[in-house]
Amino acid sequence: MRLMVLTLLLGVFGGEVYGGKLNFVVVISDDQDWRDNGCYGNKVVRTPNIDGLAKEGMRFTHAFTSTGMCAPSRSMLYTGLYPVRNGAYPNHSKVKAGLKSLPHYLKKAGYRVVLAGKKHIGPAKNFPFEYMGLGGASKFLKEVGDTPFCLIVATNDPHVPWKKNKIYDVKKIDVRPNLVDTPETRAALADYYTDITVMDGVVGDVLNGVKENGHEGDTVFIYTSDQGAQFPFGKWTCYDAGLRVPFIVRWPGVISGGSVNDAMIHFVDVVPTLLELAGVKGVKGLDGKSFAGVLRGERKEHRDEVYGIQTTRGIIDGSKSYPIRSIRTRRYQLILNLQAEAKFVNVLITRNKRYWGSWVARGVGGDAKAKRLVDWYQKRPRIEFYDLKLDPNQLRNLAGEEKYARTIEAMKGRLFAWMKEQGDEGIATELLAKERKGRKQKSGKKNRKRDGG
Repeated sequence: MRLMVLTLLLGVFGGEVYGGKLNFVVVISDDQDWRDNGCYGNKVVRTPNIDGLAKEGMRFTHAFTSTGMCAPSRSMLYTGLYPVRNGAYPNHSKVKAGLKSLPHYLKKAGYRVVLAGKKHIGPAKNFPFEYMGLGGASKFLKEVGDTPFCLIVATNDPHVPWKKNKIYDVKKIDVRPNLVDTPETRAALADYYTDITVMDGVVGDVLNGVKENGHEGDTVFIYTSDQGAQFPFGKWTCYDAGLRVPFIVRWPGVISGGSVNDAMIHFVDVVPTLLELAGVKGVKGLDGKSFAGVLRGERKEHRDEVYGIQTTRGIIDGSKSYPIRSIRTRRYQLILNLQAEAKFVNVLITRNKRYWGSWVARGVGGDAKAKRLVDWYQKRPRIEFYDLKLDPNQLRNLAGEEKYARTIEAMKGRLFAWMKEQGDEGIATELLAKERKGRKQKSGKKNRKRDGG
């Protein structure tokens, strides 16, 4: 209460507090399913700091990235442009020369703009952050003083390799319907949850740093993830488990604690939102649009639909070419597998000797569900269509049902129009993926350590 009164006394107007600009802190987890936080409904995973943040802020239920891969997702987040337009559409890729990003804009407004932890973006001159290790965030918060700042803290957790589970009872884990419930799957989920709890500790450290150094009242604090978890139908796909992300915003004195917001927001919207809150004007040509009005409670809706793109060519052990495009409204999602005749492959299959092997064995042994999921992950139809209200785990493809034909055609038309506007030629764009690579792929031990970036 005292914090809220103090903030109101300072006053908020036009994105600034009297006596100085708003500060921003963004914590990004790595490969985390949006549902895998206590405040998003997971009753097993332990995320006390993220849950506490949700109690003090606004929890978005429909936040999205456009691609379930680290480098493209982060490039979108920092540029406000979709993957093909900014150039970083394959994994481990780089944006186009001359492209500007968040630090360019905020630095001109007098901000210090810092990225602590994981980078996975390039070239460096397109992202002129002050770079430091993850542990440097606490030191920065102590020294920054009254200078306005934007601090992005990017953890490597819960990206594989996951830490060995020592805290979770595998018997209590709820295995979702789009995964095969084997002992190996449960063990992997327990390790993944362990890494989430470690990441939650980082969120807690940053929250404490903001509070202890007197920045809490004038700081907009955001927590999110770059994309879904490295399980089948998550990362490297356009399903909800790949593109839907957790997104919580705390803004003392403006956002009521414990708020839940259903507005559809997108990673490309973050840059224009922060620029509006910082009072930065005149930036044109972004794909995103500010949702500051949603944060202030001035409106409830933001987007009617969001788009997805998966470039499989060039990922570790990936298919030679397997482009995927998608469009999602609040209720429906249309997915186009543009080379459905090919086989979808990635490192999850080729180097996963744990749970994936147990799925295959179950399928071979006569388990119909296991066989269906194994087959579906690797070989999909050209068109997939899902009613997300009735089928949130996307287990029933409705593309062949006549009653959805008009909706599918309408959504397909909007998806193709978006692709054209972005300069996305589908298969042709996929085949040029390796020209956008930021670093060479190697098959050695160092590259295996972080399977796929």
